[in-house]
Amino acid sequence: MKQRNKFLSFEQKRKALQPYPEFLARLSLYFIIAMLLVIFSVLIGCTGYHFIGNLSWIDAFYNACMILTGMGPVAEMQTGAAKIFSSFYALYSGIAFLSTIVIFLAPIIHRFMHIFHIADEEN
Repeated sequence: MKQRNKFLSFEQKRKALQPYPEFLARLSLYFIIAMLLVIFSVLIGCTGYHFIGNLSWIDAFYNACMILTGMGPVAEMQTGAAKIFSSFYALYSGIAFLSTIVIFLAPIIHRFMHIFHIADEEN
């Protein structure tokens, strides 16, 4: 039988609520995973904007961060390849940003649902 990581997997609805210190450890782990996704996404954007969009590293970072958070592009892309990259990066960023939020909020939402389930069973 496989051993599951107690910080990654959620407790079943019939199990007791996870102690608060373990919940904080789980939340920290999910926060780290979410931040790794953000870093990975920014690196993709920086690399693309620097090499394809011919932006300096700082401008590429700024543009990637602005696109990733949904604020919109800062620098106008001049070539067709840069415009295509920018379009696909914007599509990717929309999904990546929402996924990051869901990853971070998953332990919190699960804990609330678990608490409400326990309250329902007691009534």
